[in-house]
Amino acid sequence: MDILYVIFLSVFSLVVLFLLTKLIGYRQMSEMSMFDYISGITIGSIAAEMATAPDSSFLEPLTAMIVYGLLTAFLAFITGKNMKIRHFISGSPYILFNDGHLYEGNFKKGHIDLSEFLVQCRLNGFFDLKELQTAILEENGRISFLAKSEHRPVSPSDLNLSPHKEWLLPTYIMDGKILYENLLHSGKDEEWLRKQLSAHGCKRLSDIFLATGNQQNTLNVYFKNNRRGSNVIKE
Repeated sequence: MDILYVIFLSVFSLVVLFLLTKLIGYRQMSEMSMFDYISGITIGSIAAEMATAPDSSFLEPLTAMIVYGLLTAFLAFITGKNMKIRHFISGSPYILFNDGHLYEGNFKKGHIDLSEFLVQCRLNGFFDLKELQTAILEENGRISFLAKSEHRPVSPSDLNLSPHKEWLLPTYIMDGKILYENLLHSGKDEEWLRKQLSAHGCKRLSDIFLATGNQQNTLNVYFKNNRRGSNVIKE
């Protein structure tokens, strides 16, 4: 019975964690502030304790998880309304490098050392600081880099070109199944899809791994490849 109870609590805690994550929002997963990081670890620890302690009541840890989740959501709402509170809770960006100058004081405030900064520069393609205009330590701990204008990739505007506007390409077939909702939103129907598939020589939907639209109002089809080892890189 203890094993069954642990299984029940594990599933239950996972459901509660999922609901709390939906409540807190996707920012908790992608752009964690210091408070988000602390609350996320705490909620996860409480959930693990609730799942692995069948002898104790699950109401206390459940209540704690809900309180942490609601408090995190409330603070996210408040920081979205008040700039001062946002800076106090989430912190402020620090300029680490600008126009050939390193700001030692901001390195200390952001608790980042010079060697770590140089590693991040290299990971972002800046092996020479002379190619870098500005580097900013963001609130979530990531570093944003701005290259000097002469070292940035050429864009169409630099060449006085006006490329055609591109749209988000819809997916019509995935793993042999037609996504009818995407067809409907793009103004297409199954008859159009069948004609496009016929033009690609496709006879069975099960042979298609992926089919997407393109800017030419036709179909890009990717067939399943069941040959083992055909795309394996051997060292």
